[in-house]
Amino acid sequence: MFLTRWQKRLYWKKMNRWSISLSGCDCTRTQSTITHESVLPTQAQVVICGTGVVANSLAYHLVENGWSDIVLIDQGKPCGGTSHFGSGTLGLFKPIAERNIIMYSIKLYRQLEAKGYDIGLKQCGSLNLAQTKDRMIALKRRIAYSSPTGLHCEMLGKNELKRLHPFLNTDDLEGGVWVPEDGVANPQAICKSLAKLASEGGAHYVTNCHIQKVVTEEDRIKGVHTNRGFIYCEYFVNCAGMWAREVGNLCSPKVRVPVYPAEHFYVTTSPLPGIGVDLPCIRDFDSHIYAREYNSGFLVGGFEKIAKPAFLNMKLIPSDWKKDMPLDWKHFMPYWEKAMSRIPILKDAVYPTLANSPDTFTPNGKWILGETPEIDNYFVAVGMNGNPLQGAGGIGKAMAEWIIEGKPTQEHLAFDVQRFLDLHNNRMYLQERTKEVVGRHYSIPYPHQNEYKNARKLRCSPLFSVLEKRGAVFGTRMGYERPLYFDTTYNGKGSPPEMPPGTFYKPKFFDFMLEEYYACRETVGIIDMSSFSKMKIQSQCNGVVEWLQSLCTNDVNIPVGGIVHTGMLNERGGYENDCLLVRERENCYLMVSPTSQQTRVLDWLKDHLPKDESIQLADITSMYTVVNIIGPKAGALISELSQTDVDINVQPFTYKTVNIGYASDVMMMAFTHTGEPGFCLYIPSEYALHVYDRFITVGFDYGIRDVGSLTQRFMRIEKFIPFWAEDLTRDTTPFEAGCNHVVKLDKEYFIGKFALQRQKDQGITKKLVMFILDDLDPDKDIWSWGLEPIYRNGKFVGTVTSAGYGFTMGKLVCLAYIRRPFTDNRNRNHMVITNDYILSPTAKYEIDIAGTKFSVTPKIHTPCVNINMQKVLDDSQYVPKVISQIPKH
Repeated sequence: MFLTRWQKRLYWKKMNRWSISLSGCDCTRTQSTITHESVLPTQAQVVICGTGVVANSLAYHLVENGWSDIVLIDQGKPCGGTSHFGSGTLGLFKPIAERNIIMYSIKLYRQLEAKGYDIGLKQCGSLNLAQTKDRMIALKRRIAYSSPTGLHCEMLGKNELKRLHPFLNTDDLEGGVWVPEDGVANPQAICKSLAKLASEGGAHYVTNCHIQKVVTEEDRIKGVHTNRGFIYCEYFVNCAGMWAREVGNLCSPKVRVPVYPAEHFYVTTSPLPGIGVDLPCIRDFDSHIYAREYNSGFLVGGFEKIAKPAFLNMKLIPSDWKKDMPLDWKHFMPYWEKAMSRIPILKDAVYPTLANSPDTFTPNGKWILGETPEIDNYFVAVGMNGNPLQGAGGIGKAMAEWIIEGKPTQEHLAFDVQRFLDLHNNRMYLQERTKEVVGRHYSIPYPHQNEYKNARKLRCSPLFSVLEKRGAVFGTRMGYERPLYFDTTYNGKGSPPEMPPGTFYKPKFFDFMLEEYYACRETVGIIDMSSFSKMKIQSQCNGVVEWLQSLCTNDVNIPVGGIVHTGMLNERGGYENDCLLVRERENCYLMVSPTSQQTRVLDWLKDHLPKDESIQLADITSMYTVVNIIGPKAGALISELSQTDVDINVQPFTYKTVNIGYASDVMMMAFTHTGEPGFCLYIPSEYALHVYDRFITVGFDYGIRDVGSLTQRFMRIEKFIPFWAEDLTRDTTPFEAGCNHVVKLDKEYFIGKFALQRQKDQGITKKLVMFILDDLDPDKDIWSWGLEPIYRNGKFVGTVTSAGYGFTMGKLVCLAYIRRPFTDNRNRNHMVITNDYILSPTAKYEIDIAGTKFSVTPKIHTPCVNINMQKVLDDSQYVPKVISQIPKH
């Protein structure tokens, strides 16, 4: 009998619980202060690196759950790093996953205050200001999805804003949002209070202790070498703040923790007349500043459009970091001037004091949490992006539960450490990205039109340069450059085209997308899909089949040459992976997963490998260039290039190895990622340029056209195809997503089978539904882009997961999970949702887009649309033209 890594975790989880009960018996002492010393114990259940507010919150929550065998080590003294500095603001006006974390933080800090700790907690509320109409739309969109999910927020006009904050200049404002539950607190006081409570519960603080090496054994935490000796441990948590990346490099294999510190400036003033403690916080997004009352004066900070990465001329971040933080008034002065314009009384401040307190920022401005893919029981909780206090309470709770339970207990996909690759951990990359990511915290989040400009062109398909010359406008996903759409007015000369300014209405490049769609429907479209994750899974014998059967919902024992769509689930039945498996040989499969899964799914698979190493995994993402050839003439074009009668020789969901031009060993799969008819070609990357050239040259007579990923996205939404990390998550099951066809409950066993069996017997409580926006005018109205709330007969029932334009229908469409409205005292039978309930003739559905409600029509299957293409063409500006010569570019 062998144990998989996953089974070993369950074993260790049981052992940990046994050790908890023992250590809990010894936790009898009560401390009045933080106990810290320089003597390092020889062993501990958990070692936490760092003693900032996040680390202390984690230690506190572990103690609260009965774990007392905890050691926190710090290169200085407890609470002596950077995380106890900062604005002290607590803002809930965030997406729901982030808001839930912050909401718990506020709840925890209230509990500290109730216990008698003086932490300066004040629920003063906040005003979130808008200077432009686009900012107003962004705020209204956020109100629309925040209000029905429990947050009190209200749009106010100039006069109301002035009433709540008399010192505010409102002349140039369009309006603002009032969030009364927001507040402020003292970061240092909270940091020390949590450390004191953790210490009283048995956590041991060791000061002036430098980590020299994190020791592993069989890719699992073993212990930590320090300048004060060695300590054995079962769990190691990296809460080292701006040193976290360097700590990640102190083990083998190295752990990537892509964070980098930016110089973070704020100004404090002396007391000013009339300033009361109840003044709400100000977030002036368009000026990139925030302000709060502070000691009867003000604290003003900023998220600069072009930030300053810290310690650029140093190989390592110094422990005595304060002396390397210049007080750069020249850099911050434009923001201070904007602050004085917004709050004119600031001009009366005598000798305002500038502070420079660095904080770590991540490549996309989201926290980094979770267990690392490189080493078992190595956790990270870093990347607070300018405000450690705000998330610390909830993050500490979430991480403690993850360690104790062996799995996350709440949705945190956006913050998962496994969303990164090695390229994200490159120091030069992080420095460049930090310049931009700081300011993006206050930029307008235009959907799908808000790409980073710095640290680009890292992962590129072999076709990148050619596609750029053909007018591709690129976006990035997992560092991979992907064409979003093609600007066909570009002639290949001069600077490549760039995305125009963003909008919440119809995109300014929509006509290009429409032409790309017509190519896919009328002639041939070609899409570069190379960024998708690709894994080779094989074994010496046929053990790979049995192993995959235990992981997959579908039957993977298909004939060689077959392709199967399947899910991989957790024990709750939620998606861990949505993929295609291609059976290349009896004992070898190619797995294709979404781009964002490259790190995450490989680690998940490794966790379930048999101990005898009979299964081999290999990431081969970069070995193949992948193109979709889509449209009614796709088969004829491929037949001409491959000298193969495609329509006869390749059946749906099978593949065939063919030659394209002079290139051999091209894997031609009979499916596409768009729902449109066509083929997906996996081309050995050394042949990519030749194959693409053949398609463009020979395909000229077929009307071939380059197509971007945004057009492909809209086509898959219109075809009701759910996508990982949007419509499919760890908390959604195949039955809820309408993917019953990928589940074979008659299989002997697969992970999640019992949860799905219960769902089948008892019914589901939410279901993915397509909605068609019949009343919305795409040319005039704000579009649905995702996160909008859905109402049924006036009651909130769900939130949009993905949305786009349905080219075939000529209307916007969106996907959303629908539940029954919440009421108290409800049992499961009253929560079950059925097709009859969804499609009831008495049900009236509406979607709230930035404060305006539109009627929507529900569909539980892809609508059948008999399109008159000639009529569509007659009604549009697009007219196919006979081209006399091949364009030079």
